[in-house]
Amino acid sequence: MKNDFLLEIGTEEIPAGFLSKAYIDLKTLAEKMFDRLRLEHGEIRVLGTPRRLALLVEGLAEGQEDRVVENLGPARRIAFDENGQPTKAGLGFARGQGIAPEELEIVTTEKGEYVCARKREKGEKSITLLVEALPAFIRSIPFRKSMRWHDLEARFARPIHWIVALYGNQVIPFEWAGIKSGAVSRGHRFMAPGEFTIPAPADYVELCLKARVVVDPAARRETIKKELAAIETRLGGRVIDDPELLETVTNLVEIPQAITGSFAESFLELPEEVLITVMRHHQKYFCLRDNAGKLMAHFITINNTMARDPEVVVRGNQRVLLARLNDARFFYREDLRVPLEDFVERLKSVVFQAQLGTSYEKVERFRALAELLAEKLCPGKKDKISRTALLCKADLESSMVCEFSDLQGIMGREYARAAGEDEEIAAGIYEHYLPTGSGSDLPGNDCGAIVGIADKLDTIAGCFGVGLQPTGSADPYALRRQALGIINICLDRGYRFSLGEMIDRALAQLKDKITRPTAEIKQEIVDFIKGRFFHRQTAAGVPAGVVEAVQAAGFDDIVEANQRIAALERFRHRNDFADLMTAFKRIMNITRKEKQNYPLDPEHFTEKAELELYRASEQASKQIAAALAGGDYDSALSAVAELKESVDNFFDAIMVMVDNDKTRENRLSLLQKIAADFRKIADFSKL
Repeated sequence: MKNDFLLEIGTEEIPAGFLSKAYIDLKTLAEKMFDRLRLEHGEIRVLGTPRRLALLVEGLAEGQEDRVVENLGPARRIAFDENGQPTKAGLGFARGQGIAPEELEIVTTEKGEYVCARKREKGEKSITLLVEALPAFIRSIPFRKSMRWHDLEARFARPIHWIVALYGNQVIPFEWAGIKSGAVSRGHRFMAPGEFTIPAPADYVELCLKARVVVDPAARRETIKKELAAIETRLGGRVIDDPELLETVTNLVEIPQAITGSFAESFLELPEEVLITVMRHHQKYFCLRDNAGKLMAHFITINNTMARDPEVVVRGNQRVLLARLNDARFFYREDLRVPLEDFVERLKSVVFQAQLGTSYEKVERFRALAELLAEKLCPGKKDKISRTALLCKADLESSMVCEFSDLQGIMGREYARAAGEDEEIAAGIYEHYLPTGSGSDLPGNDCGAIVGIADKLDTIAGCFGVGLQPTGSADPYALRRQALGIINICLDRGYRFSLGEMIDRALAQLKDKITRPTAEIKQEIVDFIKGRFFHRQTAAGVPAGVVEAVQAAGFDDIVEANQRIAALERFRHRNDFADLMTAFKRIMNITRKEKQNYPLDPEHFTEKAELELYRASEQASKQIAAALAGGDYDSALSAVAELKESVDNFFDAIMVMVDNDKTRENRLSLLQKIAADFRKIADFSKL
């Protein structure tokens, strides 16, 4: 027999940012719990609002299936003597299993004959199992931050006020955090604050709806989307697509109602991003554009009650928004009166990091790095890039960014435009922060891209230099994101430069700030960036062995490493690739054991196969060098492949490790030379 199961944890309002992950965790934890308890079940639905988290499980088995448990004991020869009588070991094993010695069985395994105890276990009832399991289940739900309340040891996202636990129409009795489970839930805090009884799990969703609670997050999301679409039609505009905001407001309400308000069109003189930030980040309002793509003087708020008089709600929201917009306009106008260079000067009194100095010092450091990169990559834009680096952090001292920190970079761009700076410089001020996350936009011009690389590299070098490397999941300076940003910008724009040289320069500028050996720090930084590159490539589907093979051959030019990976991936799909690898790995395996590089003497070759391999390797070496110089990695790999026949003939006819020292060392030297040519492209032993 099967019944539905319901667990509802009623709380004070859980932060919206906690809920989406909690829904995922709840389902994962529930599946693991039922697997561990050996309880068959149907669909698991995770429901919730700011005031409740719930599991609704269809068709949960009434109990466990009976099962036979087999436990292996000692080997037969140890458990029984020559006369077939149980020894002390056999008797002890039987006693430990709770059975008579004569009930022991003999089973044959791969390792021989062993004694075995078979016991039939009767399955437990689901309610009995869940009484024990549910307190631990609730305790195990992870949150970014948990809290304690009263004098309890229990922790949860927010204090718990009620627990519903039902199997069919039966309450599963247990207590957690001082709350006894039952069948009584509560409705919407304002619209239906009373309690209501849930006769059975199947009634849960409908009863919540009667209590003015849409308990299914997906249903709330769809309701919001439909109401937004209706407002678009009515106002003749379109809501700016914002999945993150939609997710947030879905998690903020128990029953959604979309309400439209407006603000004075005079505020449209403010930069669009300012208006959107004020409405979206601070008020959780949706914004609209007209058919021409311009921001409309309207906003949409998602209310958590069905307002009797929507106009009252509109006026309240408009009053709050008006105050914020007036503040924003005041800050904007005041900032425009201050030259950007004055804001830069103020950075001298702002500490970037206690051991790494002020923000102004940081600007000076990465400005020098950016100028060096500009000389290598686009010398004609060096002055613009230098100017971008000087001004890109200026807005951090503006009133607008101090009030609305999300606008850093954006306000720098707008103030630069207002001051008549070159458009490429203005755009670069904003774009040097890009990318801001996985899959986000990359800089669109050299000013933003090169300054961004320089800024990120200085941050990484500085943090590693003073011991602030990421540890585990902790990465307070977002160094992983910074390293990935450098990689993505280089690959997107095809920037080729020596990573080691730039790290050396970054560390040289920090010599007064760091105390550890720079060579040690440099290697850590290279390995760190190499690790980010490895994860990026494997996440894109490149086999780990291919990435490792290329990185082992050198990782100093990110673009070049990427090109070698692409060529090796194509090379790997040749029909004769497996045969090629067999030949190449023989060379790698022999030479890897030799710690000494031997001199090569072509005059000492006497056997036809070794002479043939030497001549073929000389030709291949020239072809590889020419191909690598031109960045033609496919041709370099083709030259490597042409050596296969000569390599096979060599190993078929020649014994490398002969007694004669000169002959042995000369042959090893030839193989070392070939292996060195291979390693200019990849370390094939990694494949």
